[in-house]
Amino acid sequence: MNNLRSKSNDRLFAAFLKLKTIDECYAFFEDICTYKEIQAMSTRLEAAKLLSKGHTYEEILNAIEISSATLSRVSRCLKYGPGGYKLIIERVTRKNRKSPETPKEG
Repeated sequence: MNNLRSKSNDRLFAAFLKLKTIDECYAFFEDICTYKEIQAMSTRLEAAKLLSKGHTYEEILNAIEISSATLSRVSRCLKYGPGGYKLIIERVTRKNRKSPETPKEG
């Protein structure tokens, strides 16, 4: 992670923290990322959630469109990474337990 740290990335991540709504996220991410980049991130997070629930590689590969190499990387990050996936999965799960309604896609 040390090679990731920079003043430029600090500013980028600080910008993410300023987003307050799903609509703001869509607007910002549509500006800053390609459609494929956004899809890749959401697919990786979905894979991480499924792995953390105990699903097998085969089940995940059949359920979502992800390469086995990317799934393997997500798995390594879950097991040996700095804990970002675990942190966000825990927070999203906790929030969803408090609020049964999830934002509508659109």
